[in-house]
Amino acid sequence: MQQGAIFDMDGLLFDTEKVYQRGWLVIADEFGVPRSPELGKECCGTSGETMAAVVHSFYPTVDAYAYSRRVDEYVRDTAAKNLPVMPGACDLLHYFRVHGVRIATASSSTVEQIERNLAQSGLRKYFDAIVGGDMVERGKPAPDIFLRAAAAIQTAPADCYVFEDGYNGLRGASAAGCMSVMIPDTLPPTEEMRKICTGIYPSLHAALDAIKQGKL
Repeated sequence: MQQGAIFDMDGLLFDTEKVYQRGWLVIADEFGVPRSPELGKECCGTSGETMAAVVHSFYPTVDAYAYSRRVDEYVRDTAAKNLPVMPGACDLLHYFRVHGVRIATASSSTVEQIERNLAQSGLRKYFDAIVGGDMVERGKPAPDIFLRAAAAIQTAPADCYVFEDGYNGLRGASAAGCMSVMIPDTLPPTEEMRKICTGIYPSLHAALDAIKQGKL
């Protein structure tokens, strides 16, 4: 078992990635541009300049940062009313805590939003460090956020699991030298993901079972 564990948040700890995907669509109406189902997929896991560049590529005449902020507000308001925890999240976090594994987040959301969600769900007690997208210049798929998270829990990247659901996050985790584990949510596994991931599991419960059996 690894010494550290780094978790994405949306679509991994919380069932909120679907809310983000809807947000990217409905906010288009406010800005008077056509809805694009591909925008949410391309933005999944990104933050900051990377996200803005993606938005700009779809909507060159729109203020990309303003658009992204409105999506964040849409998700924040929705999560405040309903924040479902993904099956297996509590069990996996508890198992790591009992066995002395250091735990951090590496989410593209802001630290403020991460703290709010973890507090609301009762999961904050499990985390030794909170790292958000507003703490790094380069968002996923760059490795920066994972390197920072590993440093925050004083663990070498190679000794850290990274649990992710998105392609960009898994690319970044792999580039950081971490043990990438995919738990698919809105995006299915691809051949690229199979090559860069140590394991792909249908749920966090399944990943926990693999860890207990010494397979991960």
